[in-house]
Amino acid sequence: MKRYHIWTIGCQMNEADSGRVAAELDALGYAPTARPEDADVIVLNTCVVRQSAEDKALGRLWSLKPLKESDPGRVIALMGCLIGVKPNPALRTRFPLVDVFMPPSDPAPLVGYLAGQAIERESRAFEDELTTARHLFQDYGSPEAAALGLMEDFVPISDFGFRISDFGLHQSDTSTRPQYLIPNTQYPVPNPQSPILQSIRHLSLSGETPVTANVPVVYGCSHACTYCIIPSRRGVERSRPLDEIVREVQGLVDQGVREVTLLGQIVDRYGKDLSTGSRQAFPGQRPDLADLLRAVHEVEGLWRIRFLTSHPSYMTDRILQAVSDLPKVCEQIEAPVQAGDDAVLAAMKRGYTSDDYRRLVGHIRQTIPGTAIHTDIIVGFPGETAEQFQRTYDLLAELRVDKAHLAMYSPRPGTVSARRMADDVPLEEKKRRWHALDALQSEVVGEINRRLLGDALEVLVEGKHKDRWRGRTRTNKLVFFADAENWRGRLAQVRITWAGPWSMIGEVVRG
Repeated sequence: MKRYHIWTIGCQMNEADSGRVAAELDALGYAPTARPEDADVIVLNTCVVRQSAEDKALGRLWSLKPLKESDPGRVIALMGCLIGVKPNPALRTRFPLVDVFMPPSDPAPLVGYLAGQAIERESRAFEDELTTARHLFQDYGSPEAAALGLMEDFVPISDFGFRISDFGLHQSDTSTRPQYLIPNTQYPVPNPQSPILQSIRHLSLSGETPVTANVPVVYGCSHACTYCIIPSRRGVERSRPLDEIVREVQGLVDQGVREVTLLGQIVDRYGKDLSTGSRQAFPGQRPDLADLLRAVHEVEGLWRIRFLTSHPSYMTDRILQAVSDLPKVCEQIEAPVQAGDDAVLAAMKRGYTSDDYRRLVGHIRQTIPGTAIHTDIIVGFPGETAEQFQRTYDLLAELRVDKAHLAMYSPRPGTVSARRMADDVPLEEKKRRWHALDALQSEVVGEINRRLLGDALEVLVEGKHKDRWRGRTRTNKLVFFADAENWRGRLAQVRITWAGPWSMIGEVVRG
């Protein structure tokens, strides 16, 4: 049996894209392997949001050179934001090791390439058989050949065509499928309405099915923040049909998944590009994220639902009310602020002010008591002064969020900020600001978590780390506990006995 290996770096959207590639390869009869040297097909799913991620992806690619040289027939596919959504002939010159280039979320080029290889093999076999027959009968149109019936199984090569179905192969020709087009280009963005959803077999190589899974609900992004490369690499936003998402979630649950995270670059914009008339409770209106949450909530066997990443400008009362109303939806909202200074926010083109963000956080906490709020912050954005950074520091200290993803600004080629703004904050100053926020956040989260000492929390156990079980609370806090019983894939009540800023330790509460 032929085997495949998938390596993924970057966001949860990339992880889900890899799951879709795995599903297509499963359908072609391939089996996953954890070792690239054992694979007939190697897929690298890349990220370029930061230079460090791009460097890791390129390092992994060039490490495959000996494998390709030892077996030129081994297929190497490069996927994700390093490729982008626009055709780029220079990629083939830059990466001669690569056989197939795949835009984000689109496994079709790889599937088509593999199907083409299979057709070539069948064609060669056909030609070999035909040549053999010709050797047996120099005049294969003679009455003798016809009488023996040796030519009845052959067809002229002109009639052979590319009838993939004749050989029992998975049909993956996308030329007849509807395509979404990026405005002002002729490059087709893959239609998310694919009969192949997600597979998690490649994540189950240890013999254990993953307990959690990511489900993309919006591809691409149409909000062009000046520092962000995602719109140019993943295209404009395209929401998947609600019923298709529900089917995928049900399929994952059938495979053993108990928690799903609904993904979008701006997930709270879900449905804004869909046609009207598909919201049952409100005929004539588009479905939104609140409708999607309610629909996914009905999937039997699913225990928990999360969603990310939200944009502060598009969070609505309907979404917050759905989180409050639906028991399966976890009390966690990811709403990146990026900066605490209004001038920096304007330069980023975020579309809100620091006071707008303060009001949103207050409203979330009022609507969903006890919810965990996660945010993102970029330090060292072009032109950010010490005074402006201090406003970001003060905002983070004031709001006391449960988690802050911190990043130092780095210009990404193709973005507005890289083209028009000088990267004028020295690297050492960026590091100083990053460490200042990290120290603040460690102190804040440590205090938040210590308040949970002695509390019994519901933990969905995802697996084992060394000698302890590892799982997460509804507010996405990491909890470890030791117990002889097998808790994997189960809900445990865990009493917290130790709390740090990034994880907690507890003991199982029985009875």
